[in-house]
Amino acid sequence: MTQVVVIDYGMGNLHSVSKALETVANSEKIIISSDLGVIKSADKLIFPGVGAIKDCMAAFSEDLKETVLEEIKEKPTLAICVGMQMLLKSSEENEGVKCLDILDGEVTKIKSSEEIKVPHMGWNKVKFLKDHFLFQNIPDSTFFYFVHSYCCLSSENALTETSHGETFVSSLVKENIFAVQFHPEKSQTAGLELYKNFLEWSI
Repeated sequence: MTQVVVIDYGMGNLHSVSKALETVANSEKIIISSDLGVIKSADKLIFPGVGAIKDCMAAFSEDLKETVLEEIKEKPTLAICVGMQMLLKSSEENEGVKCLDILDGEVTKIKSSEEIKVPHMGWNKVKFLKDHFLFQNIPDSTFFYFVHSYCCLSSENALTETSHGETFVSSLVKENIFAVQFHPEKSQTAGLELYKNFLEWSI
């Protein structure tokens, strides 16, 4: 049985992610865990994140960080929202935070105006820059649900883009790591299809 571990480091909407995965799981077992042995034995990993990135990085203990960084080198991994931002080089949130530097890109504040509200909250189009297995059966420019005040404006790993005032990177991919700024678990049919694709994704 394939084991998919939602990594619990104290930050993230773990249960809503887990419930959405269970909705589309076939024979896969979905586990929420911070146990290093469980993470090491997992077939696939989910790396969520909600809140301020400084708090997320601080909650990520050294032992857990070391294990996760080792395991995501080869295992199919999906990072969500702040989890995605944590995999980038740095963020200007909280007066500047050094991130994990797994994916190319830096996180900056979304520019607000009378027309552009921050946080960016609600449904928005995700435009494909290239094809990927995780977007199979999902049409280009499908709406996904976003909740964020910071974004990555450019990355050599960019897979999709979305516009909210400026155009920003809404998903990235690098080999076995797939990362999204939006929340699949809040994105109804399209989000469930993406989770289904992730469960079926083989490297």
